[in-house]
Amino acid sequence: MKPFKMSRSMQIGTAVLAALIRAGVPVGPLRLLSVRGRKSGKIYTTPIALVEEHGDRYLVAPFGEVGWVRNIRASGQGVLRGGRSTEIIRITELNHTDAAPILKLFRTRFGLVPFVPPYFEATPESPLKEFEQEAPYHPVFRIE
Repeated sequence: MKPFKMSRSMQIGTAVLAALIRAGVPVGPLRLLSVRGRKSGKIYTTPIALVEEHGDRYLVAPFGEVGWVRNIRASGQGVLRGGRSTEIIRITELNHTDAAPILKLFRTRFGLVPFVPPYFEATPESPLKEFEQEAPYHPVFRIE
Protein backbone atom coordinates (compact mmCIF):
# COMPACT_ATOMS: atom_id res chain seq x y z
CA MET A 1 0.00 0.00 0.00
CA LYS A 2 1.11 3.53 -0.76
CA PRO A 3 2.34 5.26 2.44
CA PHE A 4 -0.02 8.02 3.57
CA LYS A 5 1.15 11.59 3.19
CA MET A 6 -1.29 14.43 3.69
CA SER A 7 -0.96 16.92 0.86
CA ARG A 8 -1.49 20.65 1.32
CA SER A 9 -4.86 20.44 -0.46
CA MET A 10 -5.91 17.59 1.87
CA GLN A 11 -4.91 19.68 4.90
CA ILE A 12 -7.00 22.60 3.68
CA GLY A 13 -9.95 20.37 2.80
CA THR A 14 -9.78 18.61 6.17
CA ALA A 15 -9.75 21.94 8.02
CA VAL A 16 -12.73 23.24 6.04
CA LEU A 17 -14.74 20.03 6.55
CA ALA A 18 -13.96 19.96 10.27
CA ALA A 19 -15.09 23.58 10.63
CA LEU A 20 -18.36 22.87 8.81
CA ILE A 21 -19.10 19.80 10.92
CA ARG A 22 -18.23 21.67 14.15
CA ALA A 23 -20.66 24.40 13.08
CA GLY A 24 -23.41 21.80 12.82
CA VAL A 25 -23.58 21.78 9.02
CA PRO A 26 -24.49 18.29 7.76
CA VAL A 27 -21.79 17.07 5.36
CA GLY A 28 -23.19 13.79 4.07
CA PRO A 29 -21.73 10.79 5.88
CA LEU A 30 -18.84 12.78 7.37
CA ARG A 31 -18.47 13.00 11.12
CA LEU A 32 -15.79 14.27 13.46
CA LEU A 33 -14.01 11.53 15.36
CA SER A 34 -12.23 12.58 18.54
CA VAL A 35 -9.88 10.15 20.24
CA ARG A 36 -7.50 10.57 23.18
CA GLY A 37 -3.84 10.16 22.20
CA ARG A 38 -2.42 6.93 23.56
CA LYS A 39 0.87 8.58 24.56
CA SER A 40 0.13 12.30 24.93
CA GLY A 41 -3.36 12.07 26.41
CA LYS A 42 -4.39 14.97 24.16
CA ILE A 43 -7.66 14.80 22.25
CA TYR A 44 -7.19 14.54 18.48
CA THR A 45 -10.06 15.16 16.08
CA THR A 46 -10.35 14.24 12.42
CA PRO A 47 -13.17 14.11 9.86
CA ILE A 48 -14.11 10.56 8.98
CA ALA A 49 -16.65 8.98 6.65
CA LEU A 50 -19.18 6.89 8.53
CA VAL A 51 -20.20 3.76 6.65
CA GLU A 52 -23.72 2.53 7.44
CA GLU A 53 -25.05 -0.81 6.24
CA HIS A 54 -27.99 -2.92 7.46
CA GLY A 55 -28.28 -0.92 10.67
CA ASP A 56 -24.61 -1.28 11.55
CA ARG A 57 -22.07 1.55 11.50
CA TYR A 58 -18.38 1.33 10.67
CA LEU A 59 -15.25 3.45 10.70
CA VAL A 60 -12.85 2.69 7.84
CA ALA A 61 -9.20 3.72 7.71
CA PRO A 62 -8.60 4.22 3.97
CA PHE A 63 -5.07 5.53 4.56
CA GLY A 64 -3.95 2.67 6.76
CA GLU A 65 -2.66 2.71 10.30
CA VAL A 66 -2.72 6.46 10.87
CA GLY A 67 -2.83 8.22 14.25
CA TRP A 68 -6.56 7.90 14.92
CA VAL A 69 -6.37 4.14 14.23
CA ARG A 70 -3.55 3.58 16.73
CA ASN A 71 -5.32 5.76 19.30
CA ILE A 72 -8.75 4.16 19.00
CA ARG A 73 -7.20 0.69 19.13
CA ALA A 74 -5.54 1.66 22.40
CA SER A 75 -8.63 3.19 24.00
CA GLY A 76 -11.42 1.20 22.34
CA GLN A 77 -13.58 4.30 22.26
CA GLY A 78 -13.97 7.79 20.91
CA VAL A 79 -16.47 10.59 20.40
CA LEU A 80 -18.38 10.94 17.16
CA ARG A 81 -19.96 14.28 16.23
CA GLY A 82 -22.13 15.13 13.28
CA GLY A 83 -24.67 17.87 12.78
CA ARG A 84 -25.89 18.69 16.25
CA SER A 85 -25.40 15.23 17.77
CA THR A 86 -22.51 13.92 19.82
CA GLU A 87 -22.09 10.36 21.02
CA ILE A 88 -19.48 8.34 22.86
CA ILE A 89 -18.72 5.23 20.83
CA ARG A 90 -17.08 1.91 21.57
CA ILE A 91 -15.57 -0.04 18.71
CA THR A 92 -14.58 -3.55 17.75
CA GLU A 93 -11.99 -4.11 15.04
CA LEU A 94 -13.11 -6.52 12.34
CA ASN A 95 -11.03 -9.44 11.13
CA HIS A 96 -9.93 -9.40 7.48
CA THR A 97 -12.77 -11.60 6.26
CA ASP A 98 -15.47 -9.51 7.95
CA ALA A 99 -13.78 -6.26 6.89
CA ALA A 100 -13.71 -7.16 3.18
CA PRO A 101 -17.37 -6.40 2.33
CA ILE A 102 -17.21 -3.13 4.30
CA LEU A 103 -14.05 -2.11 2.44
CA LYS A 104 -15.74 -2.90 -0.86
CA LEU A 105 -18.74 -0.82 0.18
CA PHE A 106 -16.46 2.04 1.25
CA ARG A 107 -14.51 1.87 -2.03
CA THR A 108 -17.79 1.87 -4.00
CA ARG A 109 -19.37 4.77 -2.09
CA PHE A 110 -16.30 6.96 -1.77
CA GLY A 111 -14.40 6.01 -4.92
CA LEU A 112 -15.01 9.39 -6.50
CA VAL A 113 -13.23 11.22 -3.68
CA PRO A 114 -9.98 11.92 -5.55
CA PHE A 115 -7.55 11.11 -2.74
CA VAL A 116 -9.06 7.69 -1.84
CA PRO A 117 -8.40 5.48 -4.94
CA PRO A 118 -4.58 5.77 -4.87
CA TYR A 119 -4.56 3.98 -1.49
CA PHE A 120 -6.46 0.93 -2.77
CA GLU A 121 -5.37 -1.76 -5.19
CA ALA A 122 -8.91 -3.15 -5.39
CA THR A 123 -11.50 -1.32 -7.44
CA PRO A 124 -15.25 -1.21 -6.73
CA GLU A 125 -15.64 -4.04 -9.27
CA SER A 126 -13.01 -6.27 -7.64
CA PRO A 127 -14.13 -9.52 -5.96
CA LEU A 128 -14.32 -9.69 -2.17
CA LYS A 129 -11.16 -11.84 -2.11
CA GLU A 130 -9.13 -8.82 -3.27
CA PHE A 131 -10.62 -6.68 -0.51
CA GLU A 132 -9.79 -9.40 2.00
CA GLN A 133 -6.16 -9.20 0.82
CA GLU A 134 -6.24 -5.42 1.31
CA ALA A 135 -7.85 -5.60 4.75
CA PRO A 136 -4.54 -5.66 6.67
CA TYR A 137 -3.80 -2.21 5.21
CA HIS A 138 -7.24 -0.63 5.87
CA PRO A 139 -8.49 -1.32 9.41
CA VAL A 140 -12.28 -1.42 9.83
CA PHE A 141 -14.06 -0.88 13.14
CA ARG A 142 -17.68 -1.65 13.94
CA ILE A 143 -19.35 0.85 16.24
CA GLU A 144 -20.99 -1.06 19.09
